[in-house]
Amino acid sequence: MSRNEKHATMRHLFATRKMDARVRRTRDALGNALVELMLEKPFDDITIQEVLDRAGVGRSTFYSHYSDKDDLLMSDAEEFFESLAMALSVHGDKSDRVFPVKEFFSHVGEMRDFFAALVTSGKVHENLELARGHFARGIERRLSELPRAQSISVGDRAAIAFAHAGSLLSLLTWWINHGMKEPAEKMDELFHNMVWSGVSGSLS
Repeated sequence: MSRNEKHATMRHLFATRKMDARVRRTRDALGNALVELMLEKPFDDITIQEVLDRAGVGRSTFYSHYSDKDDLLMSDAEEFFESLAMALSVHGDKSDRVFPVKEFFSHVGEMRDFFAALVTSGKVHENLELARGHFARGIERRLSELPRAQSISVGDRAAIAFAHAGSLLSLLTWWINHGMKEPAEKMDELFHNMVWSGVSGSLS
């Protein structure tokens, strides 16, 4: 399976939005084409026409969905981050996990070349900021659902979730910078140990 196919599989695995099948195929084709091209050349050198040719999509169809390639990149990222953040809640996960860390880190490991291309493009900070917002909302929802988190007051959940989302992205950065040597399962365990070690705390 190619990297872009794995990326598409992850999107479908965590899909939460209902979307017309034809629209879904079009958006996936365009997103996959951009990912492929980013693995081949700098983002700034990629043209809309190259994306269209690779995806087999017409120009008018592209502009009915996106304003430019930056919009395509960020829309694809936003959809992925939102669906990932809400996946445990949507699928009724029975564990005490507040975020699918294992799955997320495994995906990043498989897409490491794309992540490197994202860094080179100068878009990584914008993507991570977008991710933090979605991850915080997903974690906040899980905290509201899990019996283990009921000691956290409703008023404190948003702040605590935002802090955990930041910790998750810091942990991801550490993992990447250290060569992704630790198994994704161990990083999941480490993150959730951090989450639950302070569960009895409250800001109020």
